[in-house]
Amino acid sequence: MTQTILPPGAANPAPRNRLRLVPILEPRQSVPDRLRLTIYVASLLLATLISVALLAGAGVPPGDLAKEIATTVFSSPRALGSVLALTAPLVVAGLATAIAFRANFWNIGLEGQMILGAVLSSYVAIHDIGPEFARLPLMAAAAALGGMIWIACPGWLKLKLGVNEVITTLLLNYVAFNLLLHLLYGPWKDPVSSFPYTEQYEAFEKLPLLGWMTLTWALPLAGILALALWWVYSFSRLGFLIDLMRSNATMARAVGVPVLGLSVASILASGAVGGLTGFAISSGIEGRMTQDFFVGYLFSGVLIAFLGRNHPLGVIVVAFFMAVLMQLGQSLQVFFGVPSALVQLVQAVFIICVAASEFFLTYRMNWRSAA
Repeated sequence: MTQTILPPGAANPAPRNRLRLVPILEPRQSVPDRLRLTIYVASLLLATLISVALLAGAGVPPGDLAKEIATTVFSSPRALGSVLALTAPLVVAGLATAIAFRANFWNIGLEGQMILGAVLSSYVAIHDIGPEFARLPLMAAAAALGGMIWIACPGWLKLKLGVNEVITTLLLNYVAFNLLLHLLYGPWKDPVSSFPYTEQYEAFEKLPLLGWMTLTWALPLAGILALALWWVYSFSRLGFLIDLMRSNATMARAVGVPVLGLSVASILASGAVGGLTGFAISSGIEGRMTQDFFVGYLFSGVLIAFLGRNHPLGVIVVAFFMAVLMQLGQSLQVFFGVPSALVQLVQAVFIICVAASEFFLTYRMNWRSAA
């Protein structure tokens, strides 16, 4: 390494000022709707490209994948009807979770609320409570009551004692599941086949068919719930107060907002809709209560609420998209031999990409010069 030797008395040369660009993260004060939509769509497109690449590596060419999507959803009324039939309970499950999330209550007990809702609904059917014309409304009311009962204890522990609701709601799922097993392997076991499910509901105890494919009134029920919640959150004073409480509960309490009452109402409403999810499946799809009717809906409900930004209309869109993914995943496993782990990986890719989009909605990156 050579060293430059300056003659005596010579001054050292002045160092050069190099201009550097430094990234600075700044919190966004507000996010325009157009930017929010652009970032959200970009995250979905990125997830789609990654998923297509993963499936292509597993032996599913992009052309065949596009044909499979068209076949799974739009090839026939039966295919579309199957997707819509799966969408209905997913919408209700997503709404149940979104109601609690909007009130800063992390309801991870959807499965337990579904089970108790189906248990009380089945109790009405098995014991022939009420006249035939009122049986379905009574079953729905019992299901909503069951969900409210099951979420009331974690809600009380959270609001009065500060106990983490994630732990209590999650653990109560196991209590509800063991109650379900006790009933299905005991007093409510099917008397005809002795299999662990209840006896078949009567025709008037099932949600009626819409007259198109196998769709039942579970789909309109989900749509009515979503539209009602959309109106509450978007146009009513109650929705404004709930959003204020979610943003800053301390400030809301200081200006006189009934934070405790709003929290209790949101928690009970979440449990009620969770119970109705169990009713929509047992009475609208299964026609009886089985031992695994609730499997997978906890993860799906949380995912749908998160991707739908806890917005009722967003829940509908994401639930339909999830139903398409589920149907497509089953088709890919059957016809292309794609492993179920890869299907779950594709779902995880969408979750990660949409979750990452939250960073760009929260912060903006500015490049500033530094010497």
